Amino acid sequence: MIELKTPAEIDRMHVTGRFVAEVLTEVGRLADVGVNLMDLEHHARGMIARCGAESCYWDYTPSFGRGPFRNVICLSVNDAVLHGLPHDYTLRDGDVLSADLAVSIDGWAADSARTVIVGTPAEEDLRIIRATEEALEAAIAVAHPGNRLGDISAAIGEVARDYGYPVNTEFGGHGIGRTMHEDLHVPNEGRAGRGLTLRPGLTLALEPWFARTTDRIVYDPDGWTIRSADGSRTAHSEHTVAITEDGPRVLTRREPEAAATAGGSGGPPGAKDA
Repeated sequence: MIELKTPAEIDRMHVTGRFVAEVLTEVGRLADVGVNLMDLEHHARGMIARCGAESCYWDYTPSFGRGPFRNVICLSVNDAVLHGLPHDYTLRDGDVLSADLAVSIDGWAADSARTVIVGTPAEEDLRIIRATEEALEAAIAVAHPGNRLGDISAAIGEVARDYGYPVNTEFGGHGIGRTMHEDLHVPNEGRAGRGLTLRPGLTLALEPWFARTTDRIVYDPDGWTIRSADGSRTAHSEHTVAITEDGPRVLTRREPEAAATAGGSGGPPGAKDA
């Protein structure tokens, strides 16, 4: 069932979205050479507890996982791209880290992800991060009332093709609102003009993710962490977006991104303060 949210309910989701953006910004700031993934996990736990928010991940038990997820953030390194289980791993120079976070505040959820480079960036890693960020912005740009769900998917796929990256459609965006996952799967490839007509009040988590040289995935023995099947590096960008009468409203925009959208200058793609 698809639930259209009122403007007041979207405002409440925006409160959650701003907090999610704050946590991801802090995680990106702290991610550095020598930092353990569990340090980032515990820092995120502390921020969530102090805010009085509720993790959407803790005890999450979907069909593909192995037992309940007992962490509050997904941290995926290098060839890992989705559902990375925080564990005892110390970040190294040049690592690519994707952080994905969903929380609920007063019954309203928001979900976002970003990818950063730890230490010295490689150009090919900056490139794939830039591709996911551009694909996300292209998807947001067509998220207007009257357009179709396929327009969003097609916009993401077009950016991937322009960069030469294959696209996996098993995992993509989704509806969001009272829970982290609501009806509607939003593939990262599709046909423009097809699918559900976008209406004001629809809220979606849009999340392009690419691997450099494959569209196939494999799972770690932990049952959660998803990696590129050929070991190539990956990137993941995500925002929670509301369809409104005035166009798309990004509920999880980080402050530097908002400034850049308003005409300021942002940092380079994949930079830790982006």
